[in-house]
Amino acid sequence: MNIDLGIGTIFIVIAIIMVFILEKTHHFSSKRFVQETVPYFRFLEEDDYRFLLGVRYGTLTNEDIDRLYNARVRNGVVATIVCIFLLISQLSFLYILLSIIIGFLVFKSDYNKLKRYYKANLHTINLMLPYYLKGLEILIQHYTVPVAISKSIHTAPPIFQPGLKRLIDKIDAGDSTVQPYMDFANEYPVRDSMRMMRLLYRLNLGSQENKQEQLLMFSRSISSLQNKAREQKYQERLDKMEQKTMVMLGGTGGGIMMFLLLSIMMMMNF
Repeated sequence: MNIDLGIGTIFIVIAIIMVFILEKTHHFSSKRFVQETVPYFRFLEEDDYRFLLGVRYGTLTNEDIDRLYNARVRNGVVATIVCIFLLISQLSFLYILLSIIIGFLVFKSDYNKLKRYYKANLHTINLMLPYYLKGLEILIQHYTVPVAISKSIHTAPPIFQPGLKRLIDKIDAGDSTVQPYMDFANEYPVRDSMRMMRLLYRLNLGSQENKQEQLLMFSRSISSLQNKAREQKYQERLDKMEQKTMVMLGGTGGGIMMFLLLSIMMMMNF
């Protein structure tokens, strides 16, 4: 097995040296190679990849998104090639398949990190949404719902801004259905987001005579969400205090038990 690894390592070193020489002599460009290779892997791009990038990094240009995706493809291809070289002396269909699987896992790793980041931030989104909606409620008293949302974008929490921009873009493009609001709720699938977006849509459709009544209903829903958010924060503080108390009790009890055990052992030695 050590010999096989040595042969694979030699091939990798030779390949790296050849690529380096070709790069320096301008006979080969790894950057251009990746750019030409990426289109063949474009079908692997996940449906929510661009959204997750927006959540993680804020607003990105198409060039930035393409650069990050190109890096994923490059890492996956390099990992596959390295695995094939390492197993070159005993290469078979099974090892080629294993190399491809490893390369695919490397390709997926950045996406999985984005998913974990998004899931970790859903809790934060859940707590921030009621306070954003409260500010939006004040604007709606003076403007239509789309105008109020548009004016709220720059003061909204950064994590909401990409979704709000997409919502307004769809409305400005002529979509007067509930779908843009539902798309926003699907992007931020937290407590009562669907219901609040439906209320916003109905508030936008309502006549001026019914606006105050609908706005009052919207305000009550926001107050309810704020109360739930406060209760959740309070419960989280209690849970943290309980955990710290249990750790302190466990540490103190364990220390006492160790002290008693040592004392007993010392007495037995005497």
